[in-house]
Amino acid sequence: MTQPAQPAQPGEFTYRRVHRASRELLFDCLTQPEHLAQFWGPAGTTSPAGSITVDLRPGGAFETVMINDADGSRYTMRAVYVEVRRPDRLVWTEPGVEGGMTTTITLTDLGDGTTEVVTHQTNVPAMFAAPESQAGFKTSLDRFAAYVTTLTGQQPRRPGRPGR
Repeated sequence: MTQPAQPAQPGEFTYRRVHRASRELLFDCLTQPEHLAQFWGPAGTTSPAGSITVDLRPGGAFETVMINDADGSRYTMRAVYVEVRRPDRLVWTEPGVEGGMTTTITLTDLGDGTTEVVTHQTNVPAMFAAPESQAGFKTSLDRFAAYVTTLTGQQPRRPGRPGR
């Protein structure tokens, strides 16, 4: 379960989730088109693997096309990797988004077969910070968790409950 976004400052959000999976597997899921195609984007969208570009190096492109399942409309996300540190850190910036939104994902091995994934976004423009947009983003985190479960057979650990 995703803990609620905690705005530290206007336009800044942090999400935390614990998965029963290794950092390496989670990193691969976040950086390989065949994995990203299984969960990328909010509920009600698809992102075909052929529409995902991953040039996994600082300065490399990270692009996805999300297609609305209901009406076929498309949204293209274009980003540039700032930092790539396998298996514990990914940073990208979306220069075309007002303010240059930056997403930092940190993967921490908790030592019990689980990994905490912290997604921190800065310079989030008002339209992406709106409650509806945040709710959509949270569904993408839910889709990621569900996909990881299909790979590991292990349910995510719920916050505040001991791991099993």
